[in-house]
Amino acid sequence: MNISQVSDKTGLPPKTIRYYEEIGLVTPERGANGYRVFEDTHLHKLAFLGRARTLGFSIEDCRTLLALYEDDTRASADVKAIAREHLARINDKIAQLQSMADTLGHLVACCAGDTRPDCPILNDLARH
Repeated sequence: MNISQVSDKTGLPPKTIRYYEEIGLVTPERGANGYRVFEDTHLHKLAFLGRARTLGFSIEDCRTLLALYEDDTRASADVKAIAREHLARINDKIAQLQSMADTLGHLVACCAGDTRPDCPILNDLARH
């Protein structure tokens, strides 16, 4: 398979596939013409990486998860620990975003939104 076919099958852009190759997540062979030759195993790895990235795992987490996936002697506890840490980061981010939304919602509610120059939104942004 060439990179265009792999892109179509995985939904990953060719640029992403090239990047994953550059950082060593996939290592397709090169044909005599110098083009990448992808096998089904590469397709599977790329789909795995695409799904992991969709769930927000970092590249390094993906590298570790892929290594664990390929390790028949892995302990599922190792995989769970990575997922649990990632979930904690997601929940922290959700809490931060909720706090931001609450604050901004309050400021929007306090702003008259009329022709007067006084604006609690700008006052809040300008405070130290």
